[in-house]
Amino acid sequence: LGGDQRRRLLESIMSDSSWLRATVENLLAITRLEDGGVNLKPTVELMDDVVEEALRHISPAVSHHTLTVDACPDIALVNVDARLMVQVILNLVDNAIAHTQDGSHIRIRTQMDANSVITEVEDDGPGISAQDRPHVFDSFYTAQDGAPDSHRSVGLGLALCRSIVTAHAGTIELEPASPHGCIFRVILPAASLE
Repeated sequence: LGGDQRRRLLESIMSDSSWLRATVENLLAITRLEDGGVNLKPTVELMDDVVEEALRHISPAVSHHTLTVDACPDIALVNVDARLMVQVILNLVDNAIAHTQDGSHIRIRTQMDANSVITEVEDDGPGISAQDRPHVFDSFYTAQDGAPDSHRSVGLGLALCRSIVTAHAGTIELEPASPHGCIFRVILPAASLE
């Protein structure tokens, strides 16, 4: 094999092994969370710091998109296991990267509302059909719009997000963006330093 072929094969092997590792980790994390086998280690965190940490780990494919982050104008504190909440934001952003076309826009926005901290990950991709929206947080569910193995998805990332957010007494929602795309909304109880 020539040098170019070897490099492409190696990149493919690395990509596949990373995907497999992440899939197994997600499956194990969901199982532990749902069985109560994870002891949360909550600390009071600034939600903007959680988002910033997640962005340090996102897919390099983000370079093919326009990513905008709107920091919260208020001090948005949450009492969370930071490592797990970083995983939620990371999964949502990586999901937007994987399921939108190159050149699409992805926006992360954090705001306060009464006693809640709301973080949204919005994209202007093709969106998710009305028939698929109620099921996107179910384990092993993949949208019907593409091939069953489209983007190598096995339907664990969003299920893990829901398990983590629920374990923190929060909620996660999906709604269509206008004129197209998705808005994933994570709502967590606000914390205070007192």
